[in-house]
Amino acid sequence: MNHDLDAIFEAIQKSAKRIKEAIDVKDIGYSQSANSSGETQLELDIKCDMIIEEEFSKVDLVHTIASEEKEHADKLHDNGRYFIAYDPLDGSSLIDVNLSVGSIFGIYDGDFGTDKMVAACYVVYGPRVEMVFAYNKVKLYLLQADEFEFVKEIRLNEKGKLMAPGGTQQHWPTYHKEMIDGFFQEGYRLRYSGGMVPDLHQILLKGGGLFSYPATTDKPNGKLRRLFEVFPFAFVYTKAGGMAIDGKQELLTLGYNGVHDTSPCFFGSRYEVERVKEVYSQNG
Repeated sequence: MNHDLDAIFEAIQKSAKRIKEAIDVKDIGYSQSANSSGETQLELDIKCDMIIEEEFSKVDLVHTIASEEKEHADKLHDNGRYFIAYDPLDGSSLIDVNLSVGSIFGIYDGDFGTDKMVAACYVVYGPRVEMVFAYNKVKLYLLQADEFEFVKEIRLNEKGKLMAPGGTQQHWPTYHKEMIDGFFQEGYRLRYSGGMVPDLHQILLKGGGLFSYPATTDKPNGKLRRLFEVFPFAFVYTKAGGMAIDGKQELLTLGYNGVHDTSPCFFGSRYEVERVKEVYSQNG
């Protein structure tokens, strides 16, 4: 990792430790405001957003940040170099039932956009706090006492065993449903919590499979946001030897217009994503 990214990595680690504490103690009631996607914000979402902004504001290298919880990007340091897009607490609605949630970070050099992406990171707050950082390789870290310790490098197998199919099934295209059913007939196991971070983390650590969130009749452009969620995970999966597409194109070749643009997305090991490509190229 280059020296610049060390400082950003450290800021993410500090944020993660503070967010873990906030999750443990913070009241999770709803606030009076909605975020830019129109979702009612939890107090905890706002708290986590503030924590991350605070930590990045101490890093001179960070030029601009964009958060899923804010409508516009915010400039932090005129002389900074890095643009960071983050989802402070993905899956926060799962907290009241005590399922794992996470934070996601996309790190861009000079501006937002896949052509500028240099690293990605996510944190899982579950029974243990784990962090995955992707630069040249994909590395797993575990929070031990007060320090993140390196555990191992992560590589995906050519073919996996898990299916995490997102989106409301009644709104799926018929060919998508047939494809997912086909995977299950091959013996794939359903693993879906409704949290993007824990579901993608599970597929990554268990060696492979497919996480899918297609275009649906109610969400024709997909639901998940490009800069905060889709691009960072596309970077992680690609660096781990897997693939990430929107159905036909690689996600890391896509552009974006607004900071809250969404995209259909499929992440997985090669066997499953090649199948998606085949099915989607024959339909629509």
